[in-house]
Amino acid sequence: MRGKKGKRFRALKEKLEYHYARYDKTAVSPDPIDFPRRFGKPENIELAAFLSSVFAYGNVKAILRALDFISDLLGENPYDALVSEKSGLLARIRKSGLRYRFYSNEDIARLFEMLKHAYGEFGSLENLFMKSYEPSAPNLRNEIELFNAWFLNECEKANCSTRGFRFMFPQPSKGSAVKRMNLFLRWMVRKDEIDFGLWRGIPKNRLVIPLDVHVARISRELGLTKRNDNGWKTAVEITETLKLFDENDPIKYDFALCHIGMRKEVF
Repeated sequence: MRGKKGKRFRALKEKLEYHYARYDKTAVSPDPIDFPRRFGKPENIELAAFLSSVFAYGNVKAILRALDFISDLLGENPYDALVSEKSGLLARIRKSGLRYRFYSNEDIARLFEMLKHAYGEFGSLENLFMKSYEPSAPNLRNEIELFNAWFLNECEKANCSTRGFRFMFPQPSKGSAVKRMNLFLRWMVRKDEIDFGLWRGIPKNRLVIPLDVHVARISRELGLTKRNDNGWKTAVEITETLKLFDENDPIKYDFALCHIGMRKEVF
């Protein structure tokens, strides 16, 4: 790029890289990723990360309170607590009365029931997700669609489908940006001081940015998108623009963009 456009591009790239470096592991909290960072075993991290992503909407303090409550129910080994027939986890969840925004206590209990079913059938959430993996696709839209559809269909079979449960598993085909699922995938696929990188079979440039109101606002201010909605197409457009700055790892900037917006800082 030459002239003014080239200068603007270089200046924006410099700022993006600066904020990516600034928001390292010392700047994590408060964030839903705090919950899975408590664990060391991959199976515990994967499960805790998925639960964190499911609850990652609304006020961050309320999110963390709900996750602390779930952490107390699961104990030091969330995976064992989920899959063990003797843990009595579902009974404890129902007895606890845990609710969160659109999720009733029964929605949350059903979530754990479906997760137990998924781990019993596939061994991990990674195996379930990779069951429909298409290496040639430009992003993970189809895989997300089928992953979420599995949970929705299983709940339909069990006659447990509710508005709250369906909200846990939105679908790109209906225009949703699926922010929470893209957040979980960022944690699982990328590897740096913040993200875990447990899933090794997916290139980082297949990820789509977890689009929330903070990222959307800053992205428009920076000219990363011309779209006015906060749906799937906007998330993809922002991701594609970020590939101009890092074609192999475009959403590495997500954490910084989100937290700058959350903390009302100046980019």
